[in-house]
Amino acid sequence: MAARANRLAGEISPYLLQHAHNPVDWFPWGEEAFAAARERDLPLFLSIGYSTCHWCHVMERECFEDEEAAALLNAVTVPVKIDREERPDLDAVYMAACQMMTGSGGWPLSLFVDHELRPFFAATYIPKRTRLGRRGLMDLLPAIAQAWKTRRADVHQAAMGVRDALAGRSEARPSDALPGEGVQEKAREQLAASYDPLHGGFGQAPKFPSPHQLVFLLRRHARTVDPQALVMARETLRAMRLGGLFDHVGLGFHRYATDRRWLLPHFEKMLYDQAMLLMACTEAWQACGDALLGRAAREIADYVARELTGDHGGFLCAEDADSEGEEGRYYVWTEEELRDALGVEDAAFWAERFGFAPGGNYLEEATGEATGRNIPHLERDPGEKESARLEALRLRLLEARDRRVHPHKDDKVLTDWNGLMIAALAQASRALDAPEMALAAARAADFALANLRAPDGALLHRWREGQAAVPATLDDHAFLAWGLIELYLTDFDPGRLRAALELAEAMIERFQDPSDGGFHLSAADAGTPLTRQKQYYDAAIPSGNSAALLVLERLGRLCARPDLTERAEALARSAGRPLEEYPAGFTMLLCGLDLLQHPGTEVVVAARSRKDARPLLEALRGAWLPGVLVALACPEADPRGLLAGLAPHTAAMNAPEGRAQAFVCRRGRCEPPVEDPARLLAMLRDDADHAQDPAQTVDAAPR
Repeated sequence: MAARANRLAGEISPYLLQHAHNPVDWFPWGEEAFAAARERDLPLFLSIGYSTCHWCHVMERECFEDEEAAALLNAVTVPVKIDREERPDLDAVYMAACQMMTGSGGWPLSLFVDHELRPFFAATYIPKRTRLGRRGLMDLLPAIAQAWKTRRADVHQAAMGVRDALAGRSEARPSDALPGEGVQEKAREQLAASYDPLHGGFGQAPKFPSPHQLVFLLRRHARTVDPQALVMARETLRAMRLGGLFDHVGLGFHRYATDRRWLLPHFEKMLYDQAMLLMACTEAWQACGDALLGRAAREIADYVARELTGDHGGFLCAEDADSEGEEGRYYVWTEEELRDALGVEDAAFWAERFGFAPGGNYLEEATGEATGRNIPHLERDPGEKESARLEALRLRLLEARDRRVHPHKDDKVLTDWNGLMIAALAQASRALDAPEMALAAARAADFALANLRAPDGALLHRWREGQAAVPATLDDHAFLAWGLIELYLTDFDPGRLRAALELAEAMIERFQDPSDGGFHLSAADAGTPLTRQKQYYDAAIPSGNSAALLVLERLGRLCARPDLTERAEALARSAGRPLEEYPAGFTMLLCGLDLLQHPGTEVVVAARSRKDARPLLEALRGAWLPGVLVALACPEADPRGLLAGLAPHTAAMNAPEGRAQAFVCRRGRCEPPVEDPARLLAMLRDDADHAQDPAQTVDAAPR
């Protein structure tokens, strides 16, 4: 008999729906829950997570599906479930509180808050019973209830202290001037100090991909010809692609590795990881021509097209780590399962190449005991002959694996994560000459712009099953604008540029703090409790401020809008002392800062037709020039003349019939037009402060 549904049954979030039949009397976040807490004079218990979170599933099985634990939770609190992916503003403020109160954070995020929504106790995963020094829910709840009843003044004092501390964190003093070049070198040195030369990555274990750190290192190499920066980025990406972090059967990357060698992953697959790793692999391939990394970029795009793209064209959030109640069950193999799928000879070949062990190489995380199952991984990159055979076997294994119980897929469409993937696919399509990637990016952009809108036209954050909701955050505006800019640089549809400008202007109006130039995560009318967060630190994905800096800097140059460049500079100054003290935590912000410190070059290709423009555009597509922006002034591509309205300086840039000309503009001054592609590239490389040709470092990247 199915358990009685609770209030979450009427929600749209996959995470909330997972808890719709718990015996816990869950409320969604909102006034109904707040009123119930006041009426019953109980604290609120906030449980924040997401649908593909392994430890969220563990806590649900131990506590929220347990009748005894649920009864106590219902008796002494008003329990509230929050999907962190739907409400990143709530997650950000309460995660900041948890980190401040406990020194750590993670999901599930568990907090007890008062009627003013101020936390007075915070934790992450809580077991039912106390064990291994971790206090259990059955012991914790009576203590919370007792404190609420008998020491209410102490509870409120603690909660007010957290609120005041959070408010103080958001009032950091901006720098008086734009940070200098030294902050870039300091970040590079900090990353080098933690680099693992044996296995790639930074630190020991667990190891996170942190692709924005790798993009930063690649940009430092482009700027300063820094071989070690290139090695750190390249070897980290190679180690991840060869290791168990990569799904060698279904493609795509898992969330992070629990070990130093990138062998044992946490198996969930997130859209944002695929996007950022696609960017990093693309730029690394452009920088050094490593064929494995070019292949990895294509494989990520293939995985996203197959598993994380909806019929509507939008990109889906994630795939779970768990299936059949077990983490990783879908992804690991016994030798018997391998033989059943491939036959004895092919199974032996695959097992030897992919590091299978008779007792299994997949060890149970808690006990370290062998499970009899194997995680495919490579010690070296197979040669061309072996690769063809392995690819044929991979497809057979994928067919066999598809017959297993598939992990849960979170099919929400989030504006910010879609913006990242649009940007990554558009960038990769240019570098890899892969028009299908540009088409996928364009389809997702069109979907987002058409469907993630409120009736008044304002951007929204989440779409699922035909319903768009939740006010958009800074990240939604900045990441989608980033994606649209990359898409414009790919297909030169000026409508993309116009949409990016509109988003940037809305972003400035709704989120920028006029007192220091930084941007809040949530708008003033979003109802975010305690304080409006300003996030600069680049975590699993770049911060909204990092993305906003890139967007404002690039739009300022593409559209000759010095006002946008000035806003970008104010944003960079607003990061203040934390950026100067630990710049390695702000690597995507530093990529934008680099473009302010060393203003790049703009190229306007003028032609009567796309055919005439093609030789110049193809030359530009094949070059890795991170500071160069390209616009196309072409009546055939822009019959309504939109570009001239967005970037008036392009109106006078015309080419004779049957010819194309490139106008190269540096620091507000344009050179005489160039018609020869080779001469154009020579000019740009000469101006790129030692940016390298892949052919000068390794064998030339295949086109």
